[in-house]
Amino acid sequence: MQRAYIPAFIARQPWGVILPLCALVTFGGAVLYSAAGGHLMPWALLHVVRFLVFLGMAMVVSRIPPAWFKNAALPSYALLCVLLVLVELIGRVGGGSQRWLNLGFMQLQPSELMKPGIVLVLAWFYSVLPPSEIRTWRSIAPAVVLLGLPAGLVMLQPDLGTGLAISFGAVVIMFLAGLPLWLFVSGAAAIAVAAPLAFFTVLHDYQRKRVLVFLDPESDPLGSGYHITQSKIAIGSGGLFGKGFGQGSQSHLDYLPEAHTDFVFATMAEEWGMIGGFFVLIVFAMVLRWGLGVALRAPDRFSRLLAAGMVTTIFFYVCINLMMVMGLAPVVGIPLPFVSHGGSSMMTNMLCIGTLMAVDRWSRTPGGAMR
Repeated sequence: MQRAYIPAFIARQPWGVILPLCALVTFGGAVLYSAAGGHLMPWALLHVVRFLVFLGMAMVVSRIPPAWFKNAALPSYALLCVLLVLVELIGRVGGGSQRWLNLGFMQLQPSELMKPGIVLVLAWFYSVLPPSEIRTWRSIAPAVVLLGLPAGLVMLQPDLGTGLAISFGAVVIMFLAGLPLWLFVSGAAAIAVAAPLAFFTVLHDYQRKRVLVFLDPESDPLGSGYHITQSKIAIGSGGLFGKGFGQGSQSHLDYLPEAHTDFVFATMAEEWGMIGGFFVLIVFAMVLRWGLGVALRAPDRFSRLLAAGMVTTIFFYVCINLMMVMGLAPVVGIPLPFVSHGGSSMMTNMLCIGTLMAVDRWSRTPGGAMR
């Protein structure tokens, strides 16, 4: 019996993560189709097409050798900082924030790309830093500058959620690089002391309202607390099996704001119930488990930090979005990866996946980390 021939390019792809992602994106497309009242446009079709395009991009990224990643770290970081400055100068305003650059074919949000960008540049920095200096100020001051510039520019937009995401990825890289524990303990203590002051002096009025509503959602149910109240109603009303595909009243009657982006999980839970929620969580667990395995198998310091940072970026997206829609965290503008509608978010997450695929290839190729 003749054995079927499978092209090498197809056989060597990491199907253990591609297939779960395809299932999740297809499910997200179905949710967006329902949220649009049973129409492929404007969300569902674009969602699937973008994924396919960016999956191709991820496969291209997976073929890039490690030397190219290292050489591109600083130039990419500098370019993203320039784009963030351009956002301040000529960026499009939407929802009270100035976050986007109009490229004609899409609205680019440079702050989204800075999430993997900060991981790349810090992974490069700690890979070239001599091990003897890892516990000195030479390992701290440059990293603080590399983080502070983009985080500050993002906070000016203002975009607290993305600023925190950038900072979270950077802090994880610094921790995994081996910086002294006292630095993180003292940093956490300083944040705890500064947080009350920042609440009254740094945060904008709408951001303060979000924190207060998080602490007491019923204090303004028709104002600042409206989003989270409707989200919890939608999730709770879905029960175990949901109301049925296309039967979600909260999203279809426009009670649930941003039903196709930030609160897409609530849209899904109303129609698919707890079963749909478990499916989403299981797929994300599969993706994150694969990513952690890639980081553990990585052949050198640079690739280990790079892979761990990319997994952390995806995890932060998932964790904060799910906590937000369930009332466990203040409302911030962070979409659910591979389910929410949004081009910049999809691009960012697929860049993370493509980078993880590249590190996975390096670990499977003899001497791959050296080429």
